[in-house]
Amino acid sequence: MSAEFLFSLVNPLALLGWIALAATPLAPRWIDPVVGYILPGALSLAYCVLMLIHLADAPGGFQSLSAMQALFTDPDVALAGWIHYLAFDLFIGAWVLRDARRRGIAHWQVLLILPFLFLLGPAGLLAYLMLCLARRLVPSHQEDGLS
Repeated sequence: MSAEFLFSLVNPLALLGWIALAATPLAPRWIDPVVGYILPGALSLAYCVLMLIHLADAPGGFQSLSAMQALFTDPDVALAGWIHYLAFDLFIGAWVLRDARRRGIAHWQVLLILPFLFLLGPAGLLAYLMLCLARRLVPSHQEDGLS
């Protein structure tokens, strides 16, 4: 299977996962395990297989930035790197939704952060952590008796 073909499979699969995360309130018992564990697990398995097969023969390595640049010139290793991002970002997106539900954060607020998690990973996580911090620092109307 070519790297290009695998790329064309994993991208829509991850995108479906993100769409399902946005729709989590419609079927949380189904979406949580599939998108939170099974799909990131499957992507992680694909990553592991690609790395096991192709890393030893790829140029470069992890010892310097220039070595890493050389490493990612190999299409199979670059694909593994991309799948790494897809798996971890999706896992974190699902974790954010579960954590927000546990904290009582409205789904619409998390929906505003999901695109950042999807497209900019750590920036989305930072946005969610800032939302959680803001909720802790700003007293709610219920806590001060105004509701």
